[in-house]
Amino acid sequence: MMKLLPACLAIVAAAYLAGPPAATASDICVGYGPQTPRDISSRSGANARAFNPAPASSDMNLCNIHTHTNAEHKGPGFSIFAGPTEHGGYQCNDTAALTPEELKDPTGGHGAFHGVKPGDTIEVHWVHSSCDVKPGKGLGSCLSDACANPQLRVEAQAFLVVNDPKALNFADFAYGGTVVGGLHQANALPSGTGAPVVFAGSTTGPSYTEAKCSPLQVTWSVRPNCAKLDISSLHQWAKAGNVFEENHSHGVRQLVTAPELLAPIR
Repeated sequence: MMKLLPACLAIVAAAYLAGPPAATASDICVGYGPQTPRDISSRSGANARAFNPAPASSDMNLCNIHTHTNAEHKGPGFSIFAGPTEHGGYQCNDTAALTPEELKDPTGGHGAFHGVKPGDTIEVHWVHSSCDVKPGKGLGSCLSDACANPQLRVEAQAFLVVNDPKALNFADFAYGGTVVGGLHQANALPSGTGAPVVFAGSTTGPSYTEAKCSPLQVTWSVRPNCAKLDISSLHQWAKAGNVFEENHSHGVRQLVTAPELLAPIR
């Protein structure tokens, strides 16, 4: 029996690295528009339901910022499968190359922003709405009684979280009350991580699967490569308080792979 163990482990490892299992036809929700997250390296998709792309984020109101651990999407720079649960998703490719100093937890596990430690990958979502709304807590902040069916755009970036004050500072990408042309905007959006891949999709989060789809229509802009982010800046963001009331990183929706649930990327 012991001789069989290495072979069994090899089979398990191969299945794990391959990613989440494909859904059967009977498991797939029917009648919904394209879903998210997806492998942004693949441009194929068979969901024909179309909607008008949302305007550029600079022409919309920032309504929410939140994070997921790990990346919900799979991309060229974040392709390491982390598991098939809401705590799975994908990790940045450089995760194994981090130094002991980069992996040192400056708070000993007691930082103000929970669910993240050095060495983790997070995917940050900047959600924008066509509604006349102010930034706030949750997706509800992107809607209003006067605007129940807005156009939505999410700008997304995967970060490799490290203990390094020279890495990117989350405050540079947070919301500090900036209003440009009457529209709420983040301090900045990430650059230098590749041209965003733009596609039609939905909202995400662990409450949705290929069998339970999101009804909302979202234009996505997902950057294809990771960047390092200083973990202390995340803790500082949470400790100082933020209008989004975010103090922890959320779980992931597993990758959508059924062609019937994916829009083609033009």
